[in-house]
Amino acid sequence: WALVDLKMEDTVEVYMDESAEIPCLYTFTMKPSTVMVQWFVREREGNRVRISYSDLTMQKVDENTIYSDRITVQSNSDGETLTIQDVKLSDEREFFCQVTGFAAGNGEARTLLKVFDPPEPPVIEGVLSGVSVSSDAPAKIASCETRDGFPKPNITWYRDHIPIHPANGLVNVVTLVTRESSGLYTVQSDLHYKVTKEDKDAHFSCEVSYFVPAAVRTSESKGINITVHYPTTSVEIWKESPEGLVKEGDTVEIRCQGDGNPPAPIIFNREQSDVELDSYHGLLVLKEVSRADSGVYECHSLELDAVNHDEVVDTLQLTVHYLDPAVVMPKDSEVMLKGESLIATCNALSSLETSTVWFKDGIEVGRGHTMQLLDATFDTAGQYDCEVTVPSLPGLLTSGSVHIIVQGPPQMKDAEREIELTEKVGGWLNLSCEVRGHPRPSITWSITGSQSWREVAKRETEEQIHSVVTLKVTTDTVAICNSTNDFGIETKTYNIRSIPFSQTPTARKTSVDNSGVIIVVIIVSILLLAILGSVFYFLYKKGKLPCGRSGKQEITKEKTNKDDIVVEMKAKKTEESVLLKGVNGEKKPLNDQNNTLSS
Repeated sequence: WALVDLKMEDTVEVYMDESAEIPCLYTFTMKPSTVMVQWFVREREGNRVRISYSDLTMQKVDENTIYSDRITVQSNSDGETLTIQDVKLSDEREFFCQVTGFAAGNGEARTLLKVFDPPEPPVIEGVLSGVSVSSDAPAKIASCETRDGFPKPNITWYRDHIPIHPANGLVNVVTLVTRESSGLYTVQSDLHYKVTKEDKDAHFSCEVSYFVPAAVRTSESKGINITVHYPTTSVEIWKESPEGLVKEGDTVEIRCQGDGNPPAPIIFNREQSDVELDSYHGLLVLKEVSRADSGVYECHSLELDAVNHDEVVDTLQLTVHYLDPAVVMPKDSEVMLKGESLIATCNALSSLETSTVWFKDGIEVGRGHTMQLLDATFDTAGQYDCEVTVPSLPGLLTSGSVHIIVQGPPQMKDAEREIELTEKVGGWLNLSCEVRGHPRPSITWSITGSQSWREVAKRETEEQIHSVVTLKVTTDTVAICNSTNDFGIETKTYNIRSIPFSQTPTARKTSVDNSGVIIVVIIVSILLLAILGSVFYFLYKKGKLPCGRSGKQEITKEKTNKDDIVVEMKAKKTEESVLLKGVNGEKKPLNDQNNTLSS
C-alpha cells in the first residue's frame, strides 16, 4: 500500500431525502499501467460490502445491495465521486474508497456520512389547574415537546428569556426521549418549579436546539403565563362611580379587590357596624344615596385556606353632598307701597359653598343671597326667582320665588295730563286713556259738548287698564278720563276745538305756532292804521281834505305808492279772516273784533 496521496473527507453531512456526494481523490508517484477503484460500505454488523467497481475499461454498480439503485460513480482525472440519491437515516455509516494501481501501489480511505433531519417546532403547555406557592417541593408547571428530529434534539427552559438550570429543591427538569420507528427522535421535557407570587407575571418558554450540516440551530416556543395561587395579603377599596363628588340622589358603586389568587370572598360593612352589606363579587352598589349614607365603609377579605385565618381590611370615606330647598324671605308674596324699599333673602343649606342668582322675567337682576328693592315703582312689581347652585358640583340646584306687589294711586302712562286737539265739525276722534296702579284702577269718562261718543276698546290686566273712546265732533268738546283706586285719583283732559268743515283741523301745537304769527300781523296792522288815521286827521284840520268822493279820489291819486295799496288790502282781508282768530286760535264773535279794531 504505497499509494501516493489518497484524500477523502472525514465526514460528509447531508439532510435526509437529499443527495450526498463523497469524493475520493488520488495521485500516484509513478504512472500506473491500470487503476482499479472499489467502493465499500460498512454494514450494521460490521462487515464490509462492495457496492461499486471500476477500472480503465469499465465502471459498474454491484447488484443486489441496498445501494444498487441509489448510487452513481463519476470518474475524472483526479479520482472518483460517489453520489447517493435520496439519503435515508440508515445511510449514516462509513463509506470506503479502495484504489489499486498494482505495481504503482495501492491505497484506501474512508468517509463517515452523517444524516440530519430538523425536528418540528416545540409545543409548550402549562398546567391548567394552577400552582400554589404553598407547595413544599417543586411542582410541574409546564411541559415542552418536539417531534421527529435527527440527531436527538435538546430542550432548554427559560423564564423571561433567562435560562432555567436545575437547582436542588427549586428546579427539576424531567426529559423523556423516544426513538420512533422511522428512526427519528421525539423529546418531551417537564419543568418542575417552586413558584413564588412574583411568578404570576412571568413568562415561561422552551427552546429546542438541533444539529444541521455544519451548524447548530434553535427554535423557541411561545411564552406562557403560569397560574399562580397565593394568599391575599392586602385589599384595596375605591369608589368606581360616579367620578368626582357625590350628591344626593346619585347611585354609588364601591369596589374592593384583594391581591390574592384566586380572589378571596369580599364583604362590606359600615365602620363600627357588624351588619354585612349586600354586594356581588367585590362590588357594593348604593342607590339614590342621601347624606345619611355618608361615613366610613370597610371591606374585608378572609383567606379561607390561610393557616392563621388572618383578616385583611381597607376603608373608604364616603361623603354625600346635599343642597336643601331654598328659603326665600319674605315668603310667597309681599305688598309694598310705592316709594318704599325692601330687602329679600334667598338661602339654602348645603355641605358646599353655594352661589345665588336672582331673575325677573327670565332676566338676571342680581347676584348674592340678598336683593335690595329701593324706591319701589309699579315696574318693581312682579315675580322674582332665586336660583341657588353649587359651583363645585354641577347638578345640585334649588330655587325659590317671591311675588312683589306695589300698591299706589293711579298713574297715567302719558306724562301730559291736558291735551289740546282740533278737529273739523263732523269728524271722529279716538281718545285713549291708559292707567296702571294697584289695586287696578277703574276708568270713567266725562264728556261735555258732544253727545255722540262710545267706548270702543277696553283692556285690563292685573294692575293696568286701557280704555279707548271714539266721539263725533259737533262743537267744542271737553273729554275727561277719570281713573281711581283705593289710593287716589288721576285725570287726563282732552280739550277739543271744533272748526268749520272748510278749515283744516290742526293739533294744539300747530294752533299755538300760527297764533304767534297772527299776533305780529295784527300789531303791525294796528300801527299802520293809527299812522294813516293821524295823516287824515291832520289834513282835515288844515282844510286840504274835501268831504266828497272826488276828494277821496284826489288823495288816492296823490298817494299811489305800493305801501298804501297794501294797507288798504289788509284792512279788508284782515277784518274778514286774520283778525277773526284770537290769540289762542279760537274764533271770536264779530263784536269782539270791532272792539279790537277800535282800540
